[in-house]
Amino acid sequence: MFENLPKTYDPKDFEDRIYKFWNEGGYFKANVNKNKKPFTIMMPPPNVTGNLHMGHAVNNTIQDILIRWKRMEGYEALWLPGTDHASISTEAKVVDKLKSEGKSKEELGREKFLEEAWAWTKKYGGNINNQLRKLGVSCDWSKTRFTLDEGLSDAVEEVFIRLYEKGLIYRGDRIINWCPNCCTAISDAEVEHEDSKGGFWHIKYPVKDSDETITIATTRPETMLGDLAIAVHPEDERYTHLVGKYAILPLVNREIPIIADEYVDMEFGTGAVKITPSHDPNDFEVGERHGLGQCIIMNDDATINKNGGEYEGLDRYEARKRIVEDLDNSGYLIKVEDRENSVGHCERCKTVVEPIISKQWFVKMEPLAKPALEAYKNGEVNFIPDRFGKIYTHWLENIRDWCISRQLWWGHRLPVYYCDDCGEIMVTREAPKACSKCSSTNIRQDSDTLDTWFSSALWPFSTLGWPEQTEELKYFYPTDVLVTGYDIIFFWVVRMVFSAIEQTDEVPFKDVFLTGLVRDSQGRKMSKSLGNGIDPLEVIDEYGADALRFTLITGNTPGNDMRFYMERVEANRNFANKLWNATRFVLMNLEEEVVKEKLDINMLEEEDKWILSRVNNVISEVSENLTKYEIGIAGQKIYDFIWDEYCDWYIEMVKPRLYEERSESKKTAEIVLLSVLKDILKLLHPFMPYITEEIWSHLPGNDEALIISSWPVYDEKFNFGESKKRISYIMKAIKGIRNARAEMNVVPSRKAKMIFVTTDEGVKETLTYGERYFTNLASAQDIEIRANKEGIGEDNVAVVIDRCEIFIPLSDLIDFDKEIERLEKEKEKLEGELKRVRGKLSNENFVNKAPNNVVDAEREKQKKYEEMMEKVLERLENLKK
Repeated sequence: MFENLPKTYDPKDFEDRIYKFWNEGGYFKANVNKNKKPFTIMMPPPNVTGNLHMGHAVNNTIQDILIRWKRMEGYEALWLPGTDHASISTEAKVVDKLKSEGKSKEELGREKFLEEAWAWTKKYGGNINNQLRKLGVSCDWSKTRFTLDEGLSDAVEEVFIRLYEKGLIYRGDRIINWCPNCCTAISDAEVEHEDSKGGFWHIKYPVKDSDETITIATTRPETMLGDLAIAVHPEDERYTHLVGKYAILPLVNREIPIIADEYVDMEFGTGAVKITPSHDPNDFEVGERHGLGQCIIMNDDATINKNGGEYEGLDRYEARKRIVEDLDNSGYLIKVEDRENSVGHCERCKTVVEPIISKQWFVKMEPLAKPALEAYKNGEVNFIPDRFGKIYTHWLENIRDWCISRQLWWGHRLPVYYCDDCGEIMVTREAPKACSKCSSTNIRQDSDTLDTWFSSALWPFSTLGWPEQTEELKYFYPTDVLVTGYDIIFFWVVRMVFSAIEQTDEVPFKDVFLTGLVRDSQGRKMSKSLGNGIDPLEVIDEYGADALRFTLITGNTPGNDMRFYMERVEANRNFANKLWNATRFVLMNLEEEVVKEKLDINMLEEEDKWILSRVNNVISEVSENLTKYEIGIAGQKIYDFIWDEYCDWYIEMVKPRLYEERSESKKTAEIVLLSVLKDILKLLHPFMPYITEEIWSHLPGNDEALIISSWPVYDEKFNFGESKKRISYIMKAIKGIRNARAEMNVVPSRKAKMIFVTTDEGVKETLTYGERYFTNLASAQDIEIRANKEGIGEDNVAVVIDRCEIFIPLSDLIDFDKEIERLEKEKEKLEGELKRVRGKLSNENFVNKAPNNVVDAEREKQKKYEEMMEKVLERLENLKK
């Protein structure tokens, strides 16, 4: 016997030990191996400032399941981890640290500040990787990369220079998102839109040389200081006569043209819109088409500049207040409507961002977008689920040039140099000693850094040594699958695709598996403001990593948000406990000689054939589900098989054989129990790696770690179709009998006679074979199989299944007198409850004054008690007949 598995399942006893065993054993490592096919996943690099949250947990659990599965299938499976330098958030953290020490970024200067940033990163940057280890991720930590690593930085510089030399990177004045607090341009991905209550101000502009006015409506009245036109739709008959005339800008008294442009929505607002090219991306496009020029009215800190006249120096919101007052006092303000507006905030500091024209560096997107769009249309890139391909397509078809410069010090500095004497711009790999045009040495490097997304767009290939043609790059690239959230398709996924095609002539990955958000049990997004966030590490500490992992991937489908319930985590811990206890039972009933014995297919009994056939089917189905990325479905199938079929049925079926004296039947049962258990552990391992590895280490005959064992494969010789049908039929009959007994509250120990009526010869044969199962699993005392119902009395419980009726005498199931006595007591108890609740509900003071939820709860109780009473009375009537 093998009894060395501890009595109690406690993941704290082994999870850290098992992870150390895997890591020190080198099981996570992947190297170029020409004898194996490669399988590659690049971990989406979390911000170096981050801590593990539920989004990371679900994303990395899915990746780990895929990599463990492929490793077991025999692939050289590389899962490469790393972190992103996160320009804005890291710089903000370091600035805050310096501020607490009475220092400032500007006082330190760039070089000293970067020293502080590197020191902060080295101290705190490894937090999230350490936290991921608790989750059980099996990535190759020896290949961990950081987006500011020397090699990755070289790749970033190389791509910038290549794109610049092709004319795909340029410097220009365009609308960008500006954070007045961080004082930098930020990407769309770093802008969070929040609905907030605001106003919709209707303002009339006088038409020059007439008594007419034209009314516009705006949510940002302060920007009117920069208005350069009013636009109407060319087909809007209300305003046709005004096109070509001029309006007078209130408070400023500047003449601005009234123009016609199809951008205007005739149905929105007044059908006339103010055009402020320097402070709105759509207005910028209109301004370009009509040659309106620019008028910037804000400084970097969102105060009004000299173009704002008397409002110069005011904060934007103070200026808004003053302008609205002045418009009202001057008779220009017609009305103000309350309105919910979607307002963009800086992701890091939560300041409202300003769209503003700024001289920045941009990437021309149209030439890069076309190949990326074709890659999807040609099936080179697949989305799971496919509906997200529409978002990918829409974004690429409506793409704007990408602002890549940031006014930050932490990050990849632009390889751009300016001659302060002649204005020449030089983009070079090495800092020039003299101007290439005028030979001046008065040269300075651009102070800006690149958008973080520029470097992370190169992640799938820069991490493998590109632009050098390394052996790793040749072997592991392109990668196989990207697992990421659906919310960054256009911020990151698209950029990786077009960057990879441009630089490597290949798509960076074949499949894109998109995850949804993990929400709280009420369906709300987890956030600090709501206080509803759940720390994965706390869940792991209480329930174990396996229970958390299994919760995150079952009942969940790609691309859909999921609700997180602690009850499900607890249920999955119970599932782990069920497997643990089942294993202990198996080990306690194994003889040592079984380890050396091989399965003799001729010695199999029907239940053996059934369970072998079923595990064979599950192997096939789970492998197919994983291939299709149906991870939640695969996990649920494994769960159902382990709990229902292996633990609740097969183990119970073979118990009598295990308790026999030594025999071939007993030995076969032991061999099958162990064989199926090993397959179960292999199937479950990618999902719940810790418990499966721990159990595996206690099973006899295992010479290697489970993590590198071979994935089970479907074997036609175990396809025992007839046996599967036969045992399934017996199980259906037993379930019917058990349900009938449960409805009558019959204790399992009470035995009863069972009469099976069927005319089907095949069913008769099956039932005859299954007599021992009915005795052991359905509490049958005596079994009779007949072809008709003659002589069967009326006082029976009838169970109907396919081609058979089962009759059980009531007198065998219950003691009539005791049951009547019990039901009378139940009736008396229910009468008391009904009297109490009806009294409450007939009291007008209670109904009118108590909270609605309290009154509704009492009504629900009344309904429940009435239904229970009806069943009790019906049962009493039947028993007293």
